[in-house]
Amino acid sequence: MNKTKRYIEENFPVREVSEISSKEKNIRHGHISTLHIWWARRPLASSRATSYAALIPAPDDEQEWEKTRQFIIELAKWEHSLNQHIIQKAREDILRASGGKPPKVLDPFSGGGSIPLEALRLGCEVYAVEYNPVATLLLKCTLEYPQQYGTPVKRKIRDAMGLEQKVEINPLLEDVKKWGNWVLQEAKSEIGRFYPPDEDGAIPVGYLWARTIPCQNPGCGAEIPLMRQFWLAKKRNKKVALYPYQDGREVKFKIVGDGYESMPANFDPSKGTVSRAIAVCPVCSSTVEADTTRKLFQQGKAGERMVAVVLHKPDTKGKRYRLATENDVAIFKSAAKYLVEKRQKLMEQWGMDPVPDEEILRKCHEVDRMPMYGMHTWGDLFNARQKLALITFTEKVRLAYQKMIGEGYDAGYAKAVVSYLGLGINRLADYNSSLSVWAVAGEFIAHTFGRQALPMVWDYFELNPWSEATGDWNSAMDWILNILSHLSRIPSVEITEEER
Repeated sequence: MNKTKRYIEENFPVREVSEISSKEKNIRHGHISTLHIWWARRPLASSRATSYAALIPAPDDEQEWEKTRQFIIELAKWEHSLNQHIIQKAREDILRASGGKPPKVLDPFSGGGSIPLEALRLGCEVYAVEYNPVATLLLKCTLEYPQQYGTPVKRKIRDAMGLEQKVEINPLLEDVKKWGNWVLQEAKSEIGRFYPPDEDGAIPVGYLWARTIPCQNPGCGAEIPLMRQFWLAKKRNKKVALYPYQDGREVKFKIVGDGYESMPANFDPSKGTVSRAIAVCPVCSSTVEADTTRKLFQQGKAGERMVAVVLHKPDTKGKRYRLATENDVAIFKSAAKYLVEKRQKLMEQWGMDPVPDEEILRKCHEVDRMPMYGMHTWGDLFNARQKLALITFTEKVRLAYQKMIGEGYDAGYAKAVVSYLGLGINRLADYNSSLSVWAVAGEFIAHTFGRQALPMVWDYFELNPWSEATGDWNSAMDWILNILSHLSRIPSVEITEEER
């Protein structure tokens, strides 16, 4: 056994690597953090740097100390994660320190996969262990499938002139892209009618909803739309809001601001009708206390109301808004009716409810947990059309696997392809629940897990799954393809039977 002290036992650029690691959360394209949420995932920078420093010996002279220290800092940087010169040097240093054989690295609690991924990048023989099924899937999509199936190969194709040429392609990347598009088209052909474009061709990005409760003033009884604020767009050069007004005992809205009717004087869109579960009736100004608000939800006396539609028109810059119409509501109701049929059909085929019916355990926050507002199962976190979209995409992914097998695909390879498609559904669910909100500062949908909690959301945003906007199916697949492309470029580690 080599008892030489490792570099990390004597020295390590803690401050520099920490600074690089702290910046990593701002890295998006190609980073495994965008594959799927994993709260305890370690930064890749520190995982890479510490693994290297733990596998090389402490140098003998002072000059070598500083040289190695600077190399570790460069190695930690994201822009060098695929730098062939730097990664190859790190691999050679580690091989030299381990007698020419790739060292075995075991992570018995691999979680999101940062440590085993970086050990793999450094040329180690990696063993990752996890009990959690979500983490296990992430590890397969991060460590196993890109190495097993993502190696670029040369294929002959014919160009537009009919001339044959050889090109290098990543078969796994191409098939995830191909079947991801197949899933989209199949889902769209079935339920696209529930997200119709406007007569002028404008495509709905999605729909803004407000939860509602009845005013508790006996002399009022109006339906209170619970909205944290009334902004639709709050940019430096674009300010648009919903203006609430009363028509008898009914609360109605106008769209005001840039490009619409002028915003009324003394109207502050930042002040909504609810804060910390305390609601104020816009009609009679009476207050509904927080405990009463929660009881109304628990007793099934709360509802929801589609308030506005966000649109974008192809080849036109920016988003525009309109109020929800009776036709929009009618289309939603028809989607809810179709959900009942589809859910029953899939339940019979699969032998289980396609909508997650597991109970939400009441072990979290005392106030903001979902059961406090009448949401007792995970399926309750989605409205009817959101459920329909998600179970339809799930069905199409399962059908994609069957179709691949029917076309002669290897079963293991087909499983790898649909694993990435399944992660696409997870991303879609994160952006299409009744806990997602419309981010007015950027005019995009903010995903459910903006932080490590599930706080109550009063007004939420329902996404059109093929809206060509943040969070839709194509967006989800683009993120996944970027990650797969990055992971597939990590050189594989060849292990001989003798070394094993």
